[in-house]
Amino acid sequence: VQLQASGGGLVQAGGSLRLSCAASGRTFSSYDTGWFRQAPGKEREFVAAINWSGSSTYYADSVKGRFTISRDNARNTVYLQMNSLKPEDTAVYSCAAGGIASGAQASRPAAYPYWGQGTQVTVSS
Repeated sequence: VQLQASGGGLVQAGGSLRLSCAASGRTFSSYDTGWFRQAPGKEREFVAAINWSGSSTYYADSVKGRFTISRDNARNTVYLQMNSLKPEDTAVYSCAAGGIASGAQASRPAAYPYWGQGTQVTVSS
């Protein structure tokens, strides 16, 4: 599975962006997918994840109520709708695909063997 994230950009605080993670490969619909972010000088951080069917979603506490993850398996794409953006959301956002056996695994990078290149999100104050 090959993944490509897009949709990043520069936005003012309080604004919105929608990120897309486009995948190649017919088996993408069988993979759980997550979004992670990494700000300069900081460790990679879990943002959100969705299981293969879209029936289960998981969020970091820092983005709950502001971000929404969804997927369209017919289009081999996972989305991250980001609303009420804050300067602390500034980071490179990457998507990853793998298998999540439980909600506890959703936040662990090791659960995702496939990673795409990131897209920069910058939120100005």
